[in-house]
Amino acid sequence: MPVYSMTGYASAQQSPGSAPAGTDGGKSATPSRLGLEIRSVNSRFLDLSFRLGEELRAHEPALRELITARIKRGKVEVRANVEGVGAETVREPTMGTLQRLGALQDTVKTWLPTAASLSVAEILRLASADETSTVDWTETLNQVAAQALKDLVAAREREGARLATMLLGHLEQLRALAAQAKPLVPQLVEQQRQRFLERWKEAMALSEGTATPEAAQDRALTEATAFAIRIDVAEELTRLAAHLDEIERLVKKGGEVGKRLDFLIQELHREANTLGSKSALLELTRISVDMKVLIEQMREQVQNIE
Repeated sequence: MPVYSMTGYASAQQSPGSAPAGTDGGKSATPSRLGLEIRSVNSRFLDLSFRLGEELRAHEPALRELITARIKRGKVEVRANVEGVGAETVREPTMGTLQRLGALQDTVKTWLPTAASLSVAEILRLASADETSTVDWTETLNQVAAQALKDLVAAREREGARLATMLLGHLEQLRALAAQAKPLVPQLVEQQRQRFLERWKEAMALSEGTATPEAAQDRALTEATAFAIRIDVAEELTRLAAHLDEIERLVKKGGEVGKRLDFLIQELHREANTLGSKSALLELTRISVDMKVLIEQMREQVQNIE
């Protein structure tokens, strides 16, 4: 199953009784067409908003059901309107429409004698609106919405594939950094033990034998061991490797993995921070910083995954 991004855009237009935009078909028999746009960005949950023309507002529940069946997360905005086509395709008003407009104008003039008469442009506009209001847009809207939603899902899938490739590449870089850090752990522990013992010996020499050598040495070894345990990062590297394996498994599995990936990225960041705070070697500090840079880049991208 692919990984889907929450970012995408798609649009579609169609006239009643005509083929969808981009396909072969004759000219529309009506002087209007329906246009629909869908935009989506990242969000913690599915957040739908609709901006529909007056003729289409009754169809919002059907659009909501259609979208929720395909999209699970993201802030999704749907815009749909009925638009008139160019003047070169304006059709002749029907006799019935002209009769209704004439009767309405006579009624208005009866009560408002000084009212201006309708112009030709106003008659054509009102006639076009009258024709549009009598069109049943249900089938056309369903076709346009289905096409736009299909294109949106495809766009989110393409973006998701790009994000998955980026994440897998960052995982390999993190594994390489962890491999660099692993041989430094025993070296760091032994180095700190030796340094601690040397300082204890210097302190005992300054104390001029007030403590027995055996007791001083035992205490030095105990303190050195406790300090070595505090700076040992082997456990952090083990947990970090486990998190990397789980992230790779989820990315390759695909589907709705965004929330789980976001949690694992937080765990990765915690281990990298601990690695840096325990570090007593400059090389380990550099590795920790490089890890955190990569993890932050992953965190920004994971927030776009559904």
